[in-house]
Amino acid sequence: MFAALVGAVALAVFSPLFALKTITIEGTQRIDQAALHDALEPHLGTPLAMLDHSTLRDDLSAFPLIRSFVTETLPPDTLVVRIVEREPIAAIATADGFQLVDPAGVGVLSSEAPVEGMPVVDLRGQSTDSVAFRSVVEVLLAAPPELRGRIVEVVAASKDDVTLVLDGIGQTVVWGSAEESALKARVLARLIATVEPGRAGEFDVSAPTIAIFRPA
Repeated sequence: MFAALVGAVALAVFSPLFALKTITIEGTQRIDQAALHDALEPHLGTPLAMLDHSTLRDDLSAFPLIRSFVTETLPPDTLVVRIVEREPIAAIATADGFQLVDPAGVGVLSSEAPVEGMPVVDLRGQSTDSVAFRSVVEVLLAAPPELRGRIVEVVAASKDDVTLVLDGIGQTVVWGSAEESALKARVLARLIATVEPGRAGEFDVSAPTIAIFRPA
């Protein structure tokens, strides 16, 4: 009886009826779905129970815009791949225009001109592997949406001297290091509220307990 049961289970698992026939990909906006299907095509015909998920991971790693993914098998013959794409947080000037990068510094999009709402980062010649870039990312992630939407440029030569350039007429923010970024963001919001809108000058929150505004 037991042997017959094992045999029946094995037959069901390895039956062509349970072989992969359909691959469904969800969550993509920038990645070419046809290219993804081509990369995963060699898995078609494999019994669902025998799918090699490490190979699937290797196949999908060829697409740098994939931040993460999960897979789900739906018997009798379907594999669902749910993808989370990388989202740009800033732009880096290049010889050909601008490269939009995600928080890990991975290029997401290229553009000949600045992209509205995407701050341009000036690392003073350093790369996105630098500590300065990591500090910039931490600052941008800590900034509330209403502030981040006003940032047109971020300058950082080191981890301790992040400076923001806001839209409008000549307002900058001396942020300093990325330490206490959440507190600095709250202090800056209160400080901006005390200054006449559009007045040129420098907000200094590098020491958030003694933040000041210096008129131009």
